[in-house]
Amino acid sequence: MAASSSFERAQRLPGNFAWIAVAVDAALFVLGMAAQLLPFSPHGEQMRGVYAQPGVWVPLLSRAVTVWLLAATLAWCHARKALDERGAARIAQLRGPGSRFGAVFLAAMVVNMLALTPLFYQAQLLFMPGGPLHERVGTYGLRPVMAVSMLVQSAIQMLVLVASVWLAARFALRGRGSGPAGSSPGAADGGAGAAPPRRAVGLVAAATFVSLQVWTGHVASGWVDTSRDSDAVPLLLGWFAVPLLIWALAFWGGWLGAAPGPVHTRPFRAVAAAVSAFVLLQAVCAALALGGLLWIAGASFSGVSSGGRLAALAALMAAIYLVLLVLGMRTVTRRLYRRYL
Repeated sequence: MAASSSFERAQRLPGNFAWIAVAVDAALFVLGMAAQLLPFSPHGEQMRGVYAQPGVWVPLLSRAVTVWLLAATLAWCHARKALDERGAARIAQLRGPGSRFGAVFLAAMVVNMLALTPLFYQAQLLFMPGGPLHERVGTYGLRPVMAVSMLVQSAIQMLVLVASVWLAARFALRGRGSGPAGSSPGAADGGAGAAPPRRAVGLVAAATFVSLQVWTGHVASGWVDTSRDSDAVPLLLGWFAVPLLIWALAFWGGWLGAAPGPVHTRPFRAVAAAVSAFVLLQAVCAALALGGLLWIAGASFSGVSSGGRLAALAALMAAIYLVLLVLGMRTVTRRLYRRYL
């Protein structure tokens, strides 16, 4: 009975890692917000007024959910990879992998909060009115510099998150265990609580793709003038409903690409498929959009305003993007999993 219980706990390890990563990130997010918004905090009343605006709290919540999703996906991948390679019987011999993962990941995130967050805050002060960069480049030159700074900061934050999950998983899963002689890798695939490989490939690919999409959207928002007075409904649709649609299409493409289904999940191939499809899709759609703009500029239209032509191009590009998303995910996933199908 004890051996069976340990075996089941090992099979649930990927899900446990994912929930631990979400819990740690969410707890630190709540603590950070409380430190700014509670009545006893400095400038608490002013900050509550700022965060009450939909143009502030909706993107902030979207960014937080994106971080949680990416951390959970990577944590799940590390644990599932270990199960596929070693088998549940050997993973069951590890001592407290969940608690060790949580402890290391929490420590890494706290260091990130105490070290990088103040550094990024100091960088933002450079762009404030009266700051060194504001005086040097002026108001018109400030926005491109600020956008580049946001891009660099976002890249650093993503690298730190990926490295933190990797470090925590490596510490938690170290050791090979001494499972029964008859145990074989891949035992997790048939157990309760373990997602079937084909569905797991689609879920991992979709989560990775939509995380990159939303993360890129937050970076791109630094290049445009977003109004804090915007209504909540359009913002919720843009930051949550559209990513949900992209997630569903990415899952469909990954699921089709993994047909008829690999023997093992090989989750990091799904991550690679999502990253490759995302990069290719951005490049192709950027080229198509540029070609469309050049065509509109060079062609003559009668009875159609320039705004109408641009709106039609935007609608066409959105439709092309969604179609190519499914096709690209299917093609890249099939190529990376071809030898395992």
